Amino acid sequence: MTDEKSLRYTAEHEWVLVDGNTALVGITAYAAEKLGDVVFVDLPKVGSTVAQGKVVGEIESTKSVGELFAPVNGTVLDANDAVVASPELVNSDPFGAGWLIKVEFTELPPLLSYDEYTKLTGE
Repeated sequence: MTDEKSLRYTAEHEWVLVDGNTALVGITAYAAEKLGDVVFVDLPKVGSTVAQGKVVGEIESTKSVGELFAPVNGTVLDANDAVVASPELVNSDPFGAGWLIKVEFTELPPLLSYDEYTKLTGE
Protein backbone atom coordinates (compact mmCIF):
# COMPACT_ATOMS: atom_id res chain seq x y z
CA MET A 1 0.00 0.00 0.00
CA THR A 2 1.37 3.35 -1.05
CA ASP A 3 1.03 6.44 1.12
CA GLU A 4 -1.63 8.49 -0.69
CA LYS A 5 -0.10 11.76 0.56
CA SER A 6 3.21 11.05 -1.22
CA LEU A 7 1.52 10.57 -4.60
CA ARG A 8 0.72 13.09 -7.33
CA TYR A 9 -2.71 13.19 -8.99
CA THR A 10 -4.54 14.20 -12.16
CA ALA A 11 -7.94 15.87 -12.46
CA GLU A 12 -9.03 12.66 -14.27
CA HIS A 13 -8.54 10.71 -11.00
CA GLU A 14 -5.30 8.92 -11.74
CA TRP A 15 -2.57 8.70 -9.12
CA VAL A 16 1.10 8.84 -10.06
CA LEU A 17 4.06 7.51 -8.08
CA VAL A 18 7.22 9.10 -9.48
CA ASP A 19 10.50 7.22 -9.16
CA GLY A 20 13.28 8.88 -11.16
CA ASN A 21 12.00 8.99 -14.74
CA THR A 22 9.28 6.40 -14.28
CA ALA A 23 5.68 6.90 -13.27
CA LEU A 24 3.60 4.13 -11.74
CA VAL A 25 -0.06 4.91 -12.51
CA GLY A 26 -3.39 3.79 -11.13
CA ILE A 27 -6.82 5.19 -10.45
CA THR A 28 -7.72 6.67 -7.09
CA ALA A 29 -9.96 5.07 -4.48
CA TYR A 30 -12.39 7.93 -5.19
CA ALA A 31 -12.58 6.92 -8.87
CA ALA A 32 -12.82 3.22 -8.05
CA GLU A 33 -15.70 3.92 -5.67
CA LYS A 34 -17.54 6.06 -8.25
CA LEU A 35 -17.09 3.35 -10.91
CA GLY A 36 -18.47 0.59 -8.72
CA ASP A 37 -17.45 -3.05 -9.13
CA VAL A 38 -14.78 -3.19 -11.85
CA VAL A 39 -15.28 -6.17 -14.18
CA PHE A 40 -12.89 -5.46 -17.08
CA VAL A 41 -9.62 -3.56 -17.56
CA ASP A 42 -7.94 -2.87 -20.91
CA LEU A 43 -4.38 -1.53 -20.71
CA PRO A 44 -1.87 -0.36 -23.35
CA LYS A 45 0.78 -2.79 -24.59
CA VAL A 46 4.30 -2.68 -23.17
CA GLY A 47 6.49 -0.64 -25.53
CA SER A 48 3.64 1.54 -26.76
CA THR A 49 3.92 5.32 -26.65
CA VAL A 50 1.42 7.31 -24.61
CA ALA A 51 0.61 11.02 -24.68
CA GLN A 52 -0.38 13.05 -21.65
CA GLY A 53 -4.14 13.57 -21.45
CA LYS A 54 -4.89 10.97 -24.12
CA VAL A 55 -6.91 7.81 -23.51
CA VAL A 56 -4.66 4.76 -23.03
CA GLY A 57 -7.05 2.23 -21.59
CA GLU A 58 -10.52 1.41 -20.42
CA ILE A 59 -12.01 0.39 -17.10
CA GLU A 60 -15.47 -1.16 -17.16
CA SER A 61 -17.66 -1.64 -14.14
CA THR A 62 -21.13 -2.94 -13.51
CA LYS A 63 -22.30 0.71 -13.64
CA SER A 64 -20.29 2.33 -16.44
CA VAL A 65 -17.21 2.45 -18.64
CA GLY A 66 -14.37 4.76 -17.63
CA GLU A 67 -11.32 5.79 -19.58
CA LEU A 68 -7.73 5.68 -18.36
CA PHE A 69 -5.76 8.77 -19.35
CA ALA A 70 -1.97 8.99 -19.55
CA PRO A 71 -0.68 11.46 -16.95
CA VAL A 72 2.66 11.81 -18.78
CA ASN A 73 4.18 11.51 -22.26
CA GLY A 74 6.31 8.41 -22.53
CA THR A 75 6.73 4.71 -23.20
CA VAL A 76 4.86 1.96 -21.37
CA LEU A 77 7.41 -0.14 -19.46
CA ASP A 78 4.90 -2.42 -17.76
CA ALA A 79 1.17 -3.15 -17.65
CA ASN A 80 -0.35 -4.91 -14.65
CA ASP A 81 -1.47 -8.31 -15.98
CA ALA A 82 -2.83 -9.17 -12.52
CA VAL A 83 -5.44 -6.40 -12.88
CA VAL A 84 -6.40 -7.62 -16.35
CA ALA A 85 -6.89 -11.13 -14.93
CA SER A 86 -8.56 -9.90 -11.70
CA PRO A 87 -10.16 -6.48 -12.35
CA GLU A 88 -11.58 -6.37 -8.82
CA LEU A 89 -8.05 -5.45 -7.60
CA VAL A 90 -8.83 -1.91 -8.79
CA ASN A 91 -11.56 -1.75 -6.13
CA SER A 92 -9.93 -3.76 -3.35
CA ASP A 93 -6.41 -2.24 -3.53
CA PRO A 94 -6.33 0.81 -5.86
CA PHE A 95 -3.06 2.15 -4.37
CA GLY A 96 -1.28 -1.21 -4.23
CA ALA A 97 -1.94 -4.38 -6.22
CA GLY A 98 -4.48 -2.47 -8.34
CA TRP A 99 -1.85 -0.30 -10.08
CA LEU A 100 -2.31 -0.15 -13.86
CA ILE A 101 0.76 0.90 -15.86
CA LYS A 102 4.38 2.00 -15.46
CA VAL A 103 5.56 4.67 -17.92
CA GLU A 104 9.06 6.01 -18.64
CA PHE A 105 8.85 9.76 -19.22
CA THR A 106 11.28 12.53 -20.17
CA GLU A 107 9.48 15.43 -18.52
CA LEU A 108 7.05 15.41 -15.61
CA PRO A 109 4.07 17.70 -16.24
CA PRO A 110 2.42 19.64 -13.42
CA LEU A 111 0.35 17.27 -11.30
CA LEU A 112 -1.89 17.83 -8.30
CA SER A 113 -0.71 17.34 -4.73
CA TYR A 114 -2.73 15.22 -2.30
CA ASP A 115 -4.27 18.36 -0.79
CA GLU A 116 -5.14 19.78 -4.22
CA TYR A 117 -6.72 16.47 -5.26
CA THR A 118 -8.81 16.14 -2.10
CA LYS A 119 -10.01 19.72 -2.60
CA LEU A 120 -10.97 18.82 -6.20
CA THR A 121 -13.00 15.79 -5.09
CA GLY A 122 -14.44 17.39 -1.98
CA GLU A 123 -13.15 14.47 0.10
